[in-house]
Amino acid sequence: MAKKAVASLQTGNAGRNHSKCIKMVKSPKTGAYIFQEEIVPNDNVKEFFAH
Repeated sequence: MAKKAVASLQTGNAGRNHSKCIKMVKSPKTGAYIFQEEIVPNDNVKEFFAH
């Protein structure tokens, strides 16, 4: 039987207050681009991309 995915961490509208943001950043060591992922509150999305 297949396993059922259960979202037990979300209660009510708690999941709608956060967003997963992904930005591409150039590595200072190698010069290659890497992806930086972070889950941030919706109020801080612009700050995440500003840095």
